Amino acid sequence: MTRTIVSFILAGLVLSSGCTDPEMAKRIDDLEAKVASLETKTAASPKMIQKGGAPGAPAANDADEQAAATLLKDASKASEGMEYDAAKAKLAELKEKYPTTRAARAAQRLDAELAIIGKDAPDMSIEKWFQGNQASLADGTTLVIFWEVWCPHCKREVPKMVGTYDKWKPKGLNVIGLTKMTRDTSEEAVTSFIKDNGVTYPMAKEQGDAMSQAFGVRGIPAAAVVKDGKIVWRGHPARINDDMLTTWTGS
Repeated sequence: MTRTIVSFILAGLVLSSGCTDPEMAKRIDDLEAKVASLETKTAASPKMIQKGGAPGAPAANDADEQAAATLLKDASKASEGMEYDAAKAKLAELKEKYPTTRAARAAQRLDAELAIIGKDAPDMSIEKWFQGNQASLADGTTLVIFWEVWCPHCKREVPKMVGTYDKWKPKGLNVIGLTKMTRDTSEEAVTSFIKDNGVTYPMAKEQGDAMSQAFGVRGIPAAAVVKDGKIVWRGHPARINDDMLTTWTGS
């Protein structure tokens, strides 16, 4: 099995998990190093990788897996650079040419994120505001953070957004945190988290999962940016940087 394939096996696990984290890249690097060491001791031999679909379906070979992995890497890079047409084109090529590969399965979340960019933002569907409020996403620029109090990565990323909010609010950025309060989370747990971590931006419990569905949220933490009523970005909050915020706010 090649190092590229190993990387995307782990990447697929990260993308399909309920709580994603860019730090998984470090684990991928460590595994790749171990595989590289094994490859120096073992002669390479062609292998077939069984498709995860119907029994008896054609398998994808190593060459296909590597080509598919390259397309996914290129699509991810284009998406991070907000070159969405290029990213969609790479994913379309991946799905057309290599639909049975692991990379194709790992690409499903990125595909879902790209699919909502350019769509109208939903009406606000809020059951309860814990602090602050925002009636609409129709005007201005709003960063929406999806999180849960039990998610360890959310516990890190949600407080980080306080600095983003404080710095960029004077430049026109709104921030909203949304939770569904899953896994029997109590209101007391949410309010305690907000207080203990000094969260200053508006926080709310969404009504059901209407907002999460509208923004294509599959794992948390997740983030979306809405500008003047249109969804202009979807991804992990840790990927947001000052250059992106400058573009969105025009500051």
